[in-house]
Amino acid sequence: MGDDSEWMKLPVDQKCEHKLWKARLSGYEEALKIFQKIKDEKSPEWSKFLGLIKKLVTDSNAVVQLKGLEAALVYVENAHVAGKTTGEVVSGVVSKVFNQPKAKAKELGIEICLMYIEIEKGEAVQEELLKGLDNKNPKIVVACIETLRKALSEFGSKIILLKPIIKVLPKLFESREKAVRDEAKLIAVEIYRWIRDALRPPLQNINSVQLKELEEEWVKLPIGAPKPSRFLRSQQELEAKLEQQQSAGGDAEGGGDDGDEVPQIDAYELLEAVEILSKLPKDFYDKIEAKKWQERKEALEAVEVLVKNPKLEAGDYADLVKALKKVVGKDTNVMLVALAAKCLTGLAVGLRKKFGQYAGHVVPTILEKFKEKKPQVVQALQEAIDAIFLTTTLQNISEDVLAVMDNKNPTIKQQTSLFIARSFRHCTASTLPKSLLKPFCAALLKHINDSAPEVRDAAFEALGTALKVVGEKAVNPFLADVDKLKLDKIKECSEKVELVHGKKAGLAADKKESKPVPGRTATSGAAGDKDTKDISAPKPGPLKKAPTTKAGGPPKKGKPAAPGGTGSAGTKNKKGPETKEIVEPELSIEICEEKASAVLPATCIQLLDSSNWKERLACMEEFQKAVELMDRTEMPCQALVRMLAKKPGWKETNFQVMQMKLHIVALIAQKGNFSKTSAQIVLDGLVDKIGDVKCGNNAKEAMTAIAEACMLPWTAEQVMSMAFSQKNPKNQSETLNWLSNAIKEFGFSGLNVKAFISNVKTALAATNPAVRTSAITLLGVMYLYVGPSLRMFFEDEKPALLSQIDAEFEKMQGQSPPAPTRGISKHSISGTDEGEDGDEPDEVGTDVVDLLPRTEISDKITSELVSKISDKNWKIRKEGLDEVAGIINEAKFIQPNIGELPTALKGRLNDSNKILVQQTLNILQQLAVAMGPNIKQHVKNLGIPIITVLGDSKNNVRAAALATVNAWAEQTGMKEWLEGEDLSEELKKENPFLRQELLGWLAEKLPTLRSTPTDLILCVPHLYSCLEDRNGDVRKKAQDALPFFMMHLGYEKMAKATGKLKPTSKDQVLAMLEKAKANMPAKPAASAKASSKPMGGSAPAKFQPSSAPVEDSVSSTVEPKPDPKKAKALGVSSKAKSAQGKKVPSKTSLKEDEDKSGPIFIVVPNGKEQRMKDEKGLKVLKWNFTTPRDEYIEQLKTQMSSCVAKWLQDEMFHSDFQHHNKALAVMVDHLESEKEGVIGCLDLILKWLTLRFFDTNTSVLMKTLEYLKLLFTLLSEEEYHLTENEASSFIPYLILKVGEPKDVIRKDVRAILNRMCLVYPASKMFPFIMEGTKSKNSKQRAECLEELGCLVESYGMNVCQPTPGKALKEIAIHIGDRDNAVRNAALNTIVTVYNVHGDQVFKLIGTLSEKDMSMLEERIKRSAKRPSAAPVKQVEEKPPRTQSINSNANMLRKGPAEDMSSKLNQARSMSGHPEAAQMVRREFQLDLDEIENDNGTVRCEMPELVQHKLDDIFEPVLIPEPKIRAVSPHFDDMHSNTASTINFIISQVASGDINTSIQALTQIDEVLRQEDKAEAMSGHIDQFLIATFMQLRLIYNTHMADEKLEKDEIIKLYSCIIGNMISLFQIESLAREASTGVLKDLMHGLITLMLDSRIEDLEEGQQVIRSVNLLVVKVLEKSDQTNILSALLVLLQDSLLATASSPKFSELVMKCLWRMVRLLPDTINSINLDRILLDIHIFMKVFPKEKLKQCKSEFPIRTLKTLLHTLCKLKGPKILDHLTMIDNKNESELEAHLCRMMKHSMDQTGSKSDKETEKGASRIDEKSSKAKVNDFLAEIFKKIGSKENTKEGLAELYEYKKKYSDADIEPFLKNSSQFFQSYVERGLRVIEMEREGKGRIPASTGNTNGEEVGPSVYLERLKILRQRCGLDNTKQDERPPLTSLLSKPAVPPVASSTDMLHSKLSQLRESREQHQHSDLDSNQTHSSGSVTTSSSSTANIDDLKKRLERIKSSRK
Repeated sequence: MGDDSEWMKLPVDQKCEHKLWKARLSGYEEALKIFQKIKDEKSPEWSKFLGLIKKLVTDSNAVVQLKGLEAALVYVENAHVAGKTTGEVVSGVVSKVFNQPKAKAKELGIEICLMYIEIEKGEAVQEELLKGLDNKNPKIVVACIETLRKALSEFGSKIILLKPIIKVLPKLFESREKAVRDEAKLIAVEIYRWIRDALRPPLQNINSVQLKELEEEWVKLPIGAPKPSRFLRSQQELEAKLEQQQSAGGDAEGGGDDGDEVPQIDAYELLEAVEILSKLPKDFYDKIEAKKWQERKEALEAVEVLVKNPKLEAGDYADLVKALKKVVGKDTNVMLVALAAKCLTGLAVGLRKKFGQYAGHVVPTILEKFKEKKPQVVQALQEAIDAIFLTTTLQNISEDVLAVMDNKNPTIKQQTSLFIARSFRHCTASTLPKSLLKPFCAALLKHINDSAPEVRDAAFEALGTALKVVGEKAVNPFLADVDKLKLDKIKECSEKVELVHGKKAGLAADKKESKPVPGRTATSGAAGDKDTKDISAPKPGPLKKAPTTKAGGPPKKGKPAAPGGTGSAGTKNKKGPETKEIVEPELSIEICEEKASAVLPATCIQLLDSSNWKERLACMEEFQKAVELMDRTEMPCQALVRMLAKKPGWKETNFQVMQMKLHIVALIAQKGNFSKTSAQIVLDGLVDKIGDVKCGNNAKEAMTAIAEACMLPWTAEQVMSMAFSQKNPKNQSETLNWLSNAIKEFGFSGLNVKAFISNVKTALAATNPAVRTSAITLLGVMYLYVGPSLRMFFEDEKPALLSQIDAEFEKMQGQSPPAPTRGISKHSISGTDEGEDGDEPDEVGTDVVDLLPRTEISDKITSELVSKISDKNWKIRKEGLDEVAGIINEAKFIQPNIGELPTALKGRLNDSNKILVQQTLNILQQLAVAMGPNIKQHVKNLGIPIITVLGDSKNNVRAAALATVNAWAEQTGMKEWLEGEDLSEELKKENPFLRQELLGWLAEKLPTLRSTPTDLILCVPHLYSCLEDRNGDVRKKAQDALPFFMMHLGYEKMAKATGKLKPTSKDQVLAMLEKAKANMPAKPAASAKASSKPMGGSAPAKFQPSSAPVEDSVSSTVEPKPDPKKAKALGVSSKAKSAQGKKVPSKTSLKEDEDKSGPIFIVVPNGKEQRMKDEKGLKVLKWNFTTPRDEYIEQLKTQMSSCVAKWLQDEMFHSDFQHHNKALAVMVDHLESEKEGVIGCLDLILKWLTLRFFDTNTSVLMKTLEYLKLLFTLLSEEEYHLTENEASSFIPYLILKVGEPKDVIRKDVRAILNRMCLVYPASKMFPFIMEGTKSKNSKQRAECLEELGCLVESYGMNVCQPTPGKALKEIAIHIGDRDNAVRNAALNTIVTVYNVHGDQVFKLIGTLSEKDMSMLEERIKRSAKRPSAAPVKQVEEKPPRTQSINSNANMLRKGPAEDMSSKLNQARSMSGHPEAAQMVRREFQLDLDEIENDNGTVRCEMPELVQHKLDDIFEPVLIPEPKIRAVSPHFDDMHSNTASTINFIISQVASGDINTSIQALTQIDEVLRQEDKAEAMSGHIDQFLIATFMQLRLIYNTHMADEKLEKDEIIKLYSCIIGNMISLFQIESLAREASTGVLKDLMHGLITLMLDSRIEDLEEGQQVIRSVNLLVVKVLEKSDQTNILSALLVLLQDSLLATASSPKFSELVMKCLWRMVRLLPDTINSINLDRILLDIHIFMKVFPKEKLKQCKSEFPIRTLKTLLHTLCKLKGPKILDHLTMIDNKNESELEAHLCRMMKHSMDQTGSKSDKETEKGASRIDEKSSKAKVNDFLAEIFKKIGSKENTKEGLAELYEYKKKYSDADIEPFLKNSSQFFQSYVERGLRVIEMEREGKGRIPASTGNTNGEEVGPSVYLERLKILRQRCGLDNTKQDERPPLTSLLSKPAVPPVASSTDMLHSKLSQLRESREQHQHSDLDSNQTHSSGSVTTSSSSTANIDDLKKRLERIKSSRK
């Protein structure tokens, strides 16, 4: 006993773990007591025992174990932490309890398991129990089965997953243990109770005896849905409710609840999918093609066995289906056809929806095979096609089925009709819309008149089925022409039909028919919803059927009752009369007379054909009265119109009678039951009169009335054909005009566009312009309805016509078709019902699509083409794809049958060659447009593979794939994509690119849908895995998509789907779901409707006008991707967020704080741009009103919902002003922290603030203004620019407040206006304020005028818009205002202008009344300011600016160009607005505006800037005296702004003012001459050269032509330029910086200058030209050799191409090239040969040998050869390695030429070639000369040919010639080049001139000012160089003027520097504001100093450009 006492003292937990069983027993008992005592399930006590629970159930002692089980049961029932132990405890129960012999233990074990299920741990329990089924101990297996059975019985099939149980059932039935088999039988019966027949297929293979027993048991089960008897904890309340209801006797709720449980289980779902593709016999594809039928049979039998598996694994079955299809279609053995059909059936049944993608291929083949008579074949084919139908939709195969309906074979017709009938049975009213029913009914109606009775019967059955499915009302319009007998037959068939959706459809229909208006909503909820679950998004297109879907087929519902009971009659009238009376027989004239005489006065009939017009007129008047009084039912319309048509009929000559006649026709048509028969009697006459000046309008009125009676489509067709069958152009054009109008009035529904288009084409070809114009107008109207596809019909018209058509279409763009006011829509408008709304557009939509005549291209998709596309060689594949693209392009619109093309293209989507992938994507895009909505049927087999391409690693391929998917989705709508598992399979792939692109796409598309297929849920598990993807982008995209998934699936379903995640993941995902729930957008029902309403009920939603707005408005509301919110607010209690709704104020403060953390503005990417687009496209209201109407407020609310926190929005739109104040306070708090958000939503914030201006509460107004001040301060700091849209929707309303009576408010508004000038150009503000001066409020007028004065004072006259004159005239008007304050303000403003602008003011304000003028003069005198006090030269009229512009920062936030403009030009000064002057506190780089600023306002504060040094630049420079050297101190301090100063000075080089330019050049020369300073120019060389050659061009074009200019000035400028250049090109490091393009332009300029004959006529002209010569040599020697060689080659090419170019020009370029060739031996190693050879290649490509030989001169070809020869000599065979940059070497002869040369040079001796190279361009054929001429001469010529001794040689030759005047040097010269000859001649002539003293050369002006700086320095060098180049200028007179040379070269292969300049400028040009003045003189330079960073020369180039433009304008 001693032992006992020991353990008794232990605490409970130690007792429970004691090794003595007694101790444990005692411990368990105590634990049980403790458990029973703890009342609070969340008590911390529970946690102490967590570790014990498993021990309690697995105790080894049976007695103790029993007690432990009791304790464990209590624990699990009461402890909130018990769930954590589920896995270990249940597995313990299974292994240690279920094997106990005691029944009690087993019961407790089962009870514990069930209790775990009750506390929501069902899945874990089930998992352990299923593991237990594999235990070897049969007792355990039995107990596990029993537990599962009990759980199912009590909790129901929603909690206990049946699929895994059913999976193991067959195995249990095979058990050797009877107990297990019996228990299996019991659970099978229990499962059957829940899912009924869905259990049969999985059990079909068990032992037949067992199956029989089961069947017997199943029969005994009670019918009726079972209900769970036990509920989860979370459902306990429901249980209580259920009990209450049952006690009350009604269990409707429960029934309803389970009602949708019953169909939940589908047997198919319970099956395991089998993979069969790999199991196909290896030789299957060979065998199936075998010649012996037995082999083919074997192959098919193998497949048949495999497809018997009831569920098949998804895979690529394309080849298998193709093979089977071939057997069905082509095999001659009918047995095999039947067998193949069976295989197809098996595939379709096993794959279900996954087979859908192949359905389109197989259906036509099967239908055509129905020609077989053998019953077993027919039966097999029927089964196959029925099975296939279930895998797709009727819509998808409708085209194929309808095509077969016209087959001549009666059996095919019969079987097709029967198939249609069977298909209809599977449809419901909403899956069989009118658009689908219409073509089927039309085809079937042909069949009911068929000669074969079986065809007729089949058609009756199909029509009967349709009648049953959609109801009479929908079908009747199509059966109008059917006689009663046949109609009865159809109805009889319809009664026999039993639908698959049997009762349900019937019920719904009954409900719909009988429901009165009040119940409308109920119906759509109850009947509608369930019906539409499976068929959610309808077929015809994304939006078109939306209304129908929304309420599951209420098309019929609203209509009968809507118009107050008469609706149904109304609808009947609409379709009825026309359809019924269309069969009115034509009456004979006698009967007509008889009928007419019964209703008309006798006199009337007698006088009809009286010869006296007055009598006829009187008769007409009586006729009219009679018609007006007649009753509709009694009016014999046909008889009356016949009377009117009786002689003289429409040939009536008197216009009054005729007018009456036409009016009566209109009356009859309006008042009577007017049939088409009657219409045909009169239409001809009406068309004849429509062009009549006097009667035309009456004729049109009559036509409109007829159109209303007989429907517009029919009338229009008749009228058009009549008009174009006659010759009168006036009638034709008026008919077209009438039609244009009629379409607008009647809408577009049902019109036969094909017929119209042919008539319109005829009209477009008419000679009469009026007819053409009318036709184009009609096209414009049609465009509104048909959309851009209309243009395709007219692409072959003449360009002139086409451009007119395009212009008309452009006018219509963005407009929406007007709502129809006549005809059809009358009824639908009165009945505002979705039914008509949904159906009507639908009909139109399909019509508009149908009208495109589609070409059948399947015959062009030949097997050769398909094999080409799949060829191994990519080039052949590419050819194939090109062919396909060609075929589609040619066909424009195609039929959906495209043969084998889909499989071929699909293969190319994963081509290894990405170019082909992109090409395929482009083809698929084309295909979508060409095929239109019919592309639907290819979504599964082609669309989904496109989505796979979204996973490509290359960005451009993904972009192309996305564009293609979007093009497809536009045609198909989203339903096809979301149906089935394909999309979820794609999402499953762990490819980050694919995931992020696909999720992004879904996030874009889902919000626009009203409903989605249920299959969307399949994507959710993968979406969750994306939320935790390793890739951040994938996670972000998944988070963005989350709210949109939830929008369609609902939070519950999404939360339930987290069940399978790991616990950690689950918590994270749930948190995200909570957050998404708060951001979940509403489904776009309302917005879709709203936006399509203005279109008019029957606008074709299919086409762009109405579908676009819906898409846009939705996306703009929904797009908000709440990412920042997620990122920042992870800590926010998500529950609170989702719980919070509109009742914010009533919450506790704690709760409120929780809710309100997180950002208040959500950044929506491109949200603002989208809103602006919408406003531009008139998709939303423009923000423009006198007082805000409700629709504006609602619109703003909708737009804000996506980007403003919900709680803040509630405050903002609260009815109480205090809430507005709260909202403003919050906005002020968040202003700094949420800059991005504020800027992203700025347009909405400003709009909301304008609403506050209309509030009467002052406190709100004050708070608003306070916020605005802070807001604009922030915006200016952020360097943001208001967009036009923001400005125009805010400024006008702010200006209203400037007239507020309270002083303080006015002051604030003025302050805000001042600050706004920092974010919006003052020149654009000006018109708004100007508008304010027109107000009735005098205070407002006065304040606005004062503000205008401030603007002018601060920013100069340029702010005055539209022109200073106009603006001042308007201001001056107010001098005569009644109000004193206004008068004063107006006078002050004009005085301000006077102070800025001087006396010119009087010119600008025009004439004033004497009184006004005297007041003004008086005021001006009084104002002490004089014009001299104008702000520093008005700083170039460019207001200074207080903030820097860093061009990068600037670009960050600017989209539109307009923003840039204000940024670049509209600088601001604060001088007029002291309070804002303290605003900008920033570090900034220097730039132009900054310096202006320094000069203007803040000059004294920044002494360190160098602007004072530039002051003398602004003083007029009379003549550049040498003293200008004084400027040099500029460069003494080379600190950071050197670069900018250089930029500025360079920009002045191109100035139009000669003096300015000379000054700038002088300063640059200063720098270049000082070695230590010259480096400063580095980085500016190109810029400087561009400025220089622009100046050269300016001199050439402008200055030289200007007679007023002193030519000395020009020479001086030339001297400066050339001197500068020579200095520059002496510094090799700088010279090398010049780029190719710039060098090319420079050389162009210099050579043009050398050839300018006008220069030679000047005194110092020769000197200039010599200097240029010298400069050219410098350029050639010192520039980067590659660049200059390249530039010369390009220049030569251009000069040869330019027809206007002079041969001299080309010659000089070639001389430069020869010079370069001479330099090659020294420079060859520094040259980039690859580039040079590329240039030569391009040259030879442009000028092949033949073309060069055609040139007048042989120089070009020789130059080229010489160059190549030299290169070959120098590089040897290696030269062939330098062709790397040439893509296609075959394009020119370069490679061949080089090879030839190499070969040739190998044959020559080395020394020979060396010598030739050395001589460069000059070639003397030494072999021939040495033989003939004495050695002395040979020696001389050798010297001349050598580089060093050339001068000496020439001198010797001169002496020799002088000595032996008859000596013949001709033999030496004749074999040398032309160049060498002229060189020698020239050299001799020069020596002669020198010796004779003729050649005195004036000094070259090296200095810029014309000072003589030792010309001798250059003279010597010049002589040598001139001689070497042969550039002596003695023959100048012969040179023609070369103005033409400045014309741009025809083919510039290298971008010249001007091109670079232009491209840079193009970005800036549009956005520039015109601040320039025409009266610029030299001192009004661009600004006080240029300060851009040296890195960006854009501003300088811009400067140059502007300067040039100004010069041009000033020259004009």
